[in-house]
Amino acid sequence: MKKYLVLAAAAVMVAALALVGCSSGGSASSASASGDASASASSEASASASSEASASAAAGDMTLVTEGKLTIATSPDYPPFENLENGEYVGLDIEIAKAVAAELGLEPEFKTLQFDAIIPAIAAGGQADMGISGFSVDPERAKEIDFSSSYYIDDQAIAVMKGGEITADNADEALNAEGVKIAVQSGTTGEAYVQENFPNATAQPYGNSTDAFAAMQSGQAVAVCTNKAVVDKMLADAYQDAEVVKSIATGEEYAIVVSKDNPALTEAINAALAKLQGDGTIDQLIGQFM
Repeated sequence: MKKYLVLAAAAVMVAALALVGCSSGGSASSASASGDASASASSEASASASSEASASAAAGDMTLVTEGKLTIATSPDYPPFENLENGEYVGLDIEIAKAVAAELGLEPEFKTLQFDAIIPAIAAGGQADMGISGFSVDPERAKEIDFSSSYYIDDQAIAVMKGGEITADNADEALNAEGVKIAVQSGTTGEAYVQENFPNATAQPYGNSTDAFAAMQSGQAVAVCTNKAVVDKMLADAYQDAEVVKSIATGEEYAIVVSKDNPALTEAINAALAKLQGDGTIDQLIGQFM
């Protein structure tokens, strides 16, 4: 492990930033206006907070797996956030990670890990500097790692194959029955939601969302529960013979995960995200992938 002085973070925050509240299904910094005076005050406060974050990051050393590189752990099976296409990492999370690395003056280097292995790897150190893979901010996860500020808000959704016995009208009762298997990605908030809200059913875990949808299509499970943006993407691209029978407004905030032993890196990432939110980059990327 090498120590890398955070010089780039101090240079990225020079413009006034207008960071405002979150809205479901989009950027964690959607713009709103309530008068020139209010907007000006918000901008000045955001700029001050961002400058403080940059100064704090610059004052300390952040630990990197490889000097000059930002090693990023991801599970590329969660479109539209991360996926592999022709051997290339693509998706919203991938582009946000690249933009963060650029703000820090580092070269991004992606490393594939199974979703439920990323947080333990980040907590243990030595494998990756940060993880980005549609991680919802969660108190239990926060016991192991630190979260960055959020960059996206999402909900949960449940999909089934069309023409079956489960419909939007009877989903709550039909899914909560013995013998019903609901495919989920292991270690996700979708798995936790099924376990809590459909206790009579079985939350059938899979290593990635692609396998979960394949299980539903093949009849190994009757439904899939995962984040709404992923369900929408899967149904639009590969599973047009499936449909959403239930949407749940969970308002989950997506964030980057960093080791608790690397607070200077967390602060540098937060400063970079503030810059990318303030200049519209994150909104632009959300529009591109969603």
